[in-house]
Amino acid sequence: MGIVDGKVALVTGSGAGIGRATALKFAEQGAKVVVCDIDQAAAEETADMIRNAGGEAASVAADVSEPEAVAALIKETVAKFGRLDCAVNNAGIEGRIAPLLDQKVEDFDRVIAVNLRGGFLCMQAEIRQMRENGGGAIVNLASIAGLVGFVNLSPYVATKHGMNGLTKNAALEYGKSGIRVNSVCPGGIDTRMLDSLSEQATGGAQTADEMMSPLHPIGRIGKPQEVAELIVWLCSPGASFVTGANIPVDGGFVAQ
Repeated sequence: MGIVDGKVALVTGSGAGIGRATALKFAEQGAKVVVCDIDQAAAEETADMIRNAGGEAASVAADVSEPEAVAALIKETVAKFGRLDCAVNNAGIEGRIAPLLDQKVEDFDRVIAVNLRGGFLCMQAEIRQMRENGGGAIVNLASIAGLVGFVNLSPYVATKHGMNGLTKNAALEYGKSGIRVNSVCPGGIDTRMLDSLSEQATGGAQTADEMMSPLHPIGRIGKPQEVAELIVWLCSPGASFVTGANIPVDGGFVAQ
């Protein structure tokens, strides 16, 4: 038996990267998984990977920055599997690397819409459903950029600090409803987002691995599966007394 055996888990942004690794880990540990991504083909690919491994999964395309899409996502989750026990709010974008004075309002608004508004909307819908179930666990994907600043990434940093704050507040407000809310704060992880950031920052002169590995005391960047391990554990009974935490998964980055 897995640590989330029989649970129903929703993972947004699970068409690739940390989200995909998390969806696969939930299934491996016995959960039924709703794979959500703005890219329907990517979501279905992840769902197929779960089914091919013998698990249960459904795929849903949704833009988490839109209230109607989020409401439909939760409705579809319950229609498919009957309840919602675990939710991972992972959908996010990196935005544009530029100093604060050079950031465009429209770029700032888009990063806020997906990363922060999206997390807010998802938590609202998830908590409403979990209260009907009698409880649940939510994990928000923040970042080490939600714990410290990063030069030329002000919109992204703002959203990730915001997600850590929302996590704490939701944990305080709904703990007595049996709902635990935590965030994880990954460091440099081998994903398409990190590749995009390194391309922007170095113009292709360095790979993400070359740019980020020296910044981590452990001497390397992380793997999506290493973040997924913590996320799924936070949704398990083993984490029953853990709520309101913003937990780094960063190879020691913020310890410096």
